[in-house]
Amino acid sequence: MRLAGARVLITGASSGIGAATARAMAASGARLVLAGRDRARLDAVAAETGGLAVAGDLTTGVADLAGRAGPVDVLVGNAGRGWAGPLAAMPDGTAEELIAANLTAQIALTRLLLPGMIERGRGHLVFVASIAGAVGVRDEAVYAATKAGLIGFAESLRYELRRIGVSVILPGVVDTPFFARRGVAYARRWPAPIPAERVARAIVAAVEHGRPESFAPGWLRLPARLRGAAPGPFRALAGVFGRPVSDRARPGATP
Repeated sequence: MRLAGARVLITGASSGIGAATARAMAASGARLVLAGRDRARLDAVAAETGGLAVAGDLTTGVADLAGRAGPVDVLVGNAGRGWAGPLAAMPDGTAEELIAANLTAQIALTRLLLPGMIERGRGHLVFVASIAGAVGVRDEAVYAATKAGLIGFAESLRYELRRIGVSVILPGVVDTPFFARRGVAYARRWPAPIPAERVARAIVAAVEHGRPESFAPGWLRLPARLRGAAPGPFRALAGVFGRPVSDRARPGATP
């Protein structure tokens, strides 16, 4: 799809991947509708990119957002929340919040916007998932489950739709405020975080070239494929490299 002149709705656009995607889309000539919870940050991104800012919580305002966005050519479903820690220590209600923000709201917004795309005979859906949804991540069981659900949702829609593009983006660790907001800093030595702009470029390319699946960085497709082809060796490697540095440094811990 040509982005020049296309109306693009980006959720989670106030910072991080969403804000970077807004800048990249604007540079390609897209007309933007930007959704997010942080009004001040969202207004700043809108002023920079010429977009329309629609502030609000996606989990409670999906219908309002769809109505204010109007006919949308491209949806970039990027909004999401995280939490890290052992499942048994997760506070009451947190799992429900993650499922609502990362999966339920994405499905609901897609359901509202899709009929218009089908009627016009064009459109593109982009879902920002995570490598966690493809391979699982220690201490992020619920987050990984929501992203796995998003990947399955996108794959199923792809079989259902003919003239509407469907892309899923699987970023690794990205240098954004996500980790501060979830309350736990990123503590692994490897892989190193990548800039949000790198993911934004993958999103733009997915729309322009009709790519069904994109990893950012690209080498992440290797562990995803290894998990499917050789789950035993993959889990053995994940048991070592998937632990935080602090855990691996404890006396008696496996190096």
